Amino acid sequence: MPAIAAASQCITIKTLDSPVGPLTAGATDEGICLLEFAGPRSDLQTNALARFFRAEVAEGNHPYLDQLETELAAYFAGRLREFTVPLVLRGTPFQESVWGELLRIPYGETRSYADIARAVCTVKASRAVGRANGQNRIAIVIPCHRVVNTGGSLGGYGGGLDRKRLLLDLERRSNE
Repeated sequence: MPAIAAASQCITIKTLDSPVGPLTAGATDEGICLLEFAGPRSDLQTNALARFFRAEVAEGNHPYLDQLETELAAYFAGRLREFTVPLVLRGTPFQESVWGELLRIPYGETRSYADIARAVCTVKASRAVGRANGQNRIAIVIPCHRVVNTGGSLGGYGGGLDRKRLLLDLERRSNE
């Protein structure tokens, strides 16, 4: 599981190409703080990060962005099951507990929102888990795509259900 570190005062962002479309990635000197599907949502997340971290945001290169790009390429090739790039999280204690639980979902497996709620000791908080899941700013690495509705239907996904299906299928094929 990637280490979770404290934040710094500058966020470097870069657009990365991927099989699921362009991704907006952000890093501080402590680790990755953003990985979103490029578009309006990533713009909102970038603005939110600037406020949460009280940091300036600038496009550029960063060693953690290079590491993330390498790890994503291996993930999409089916050769990487667990990311090692350090992560920097900012959220409420509940959100961070949900995101921590997402990191525990094994590659190629899924959990329901209710499963995550039970794991964070808030049995009746499936909707709150869904909200925290949707507020995850580090898609793919913090595998919110592995959370499904009770019964196995896909449910929602900030990157769209087609991307969620693609990511889950990629992991299932790589596990065979």
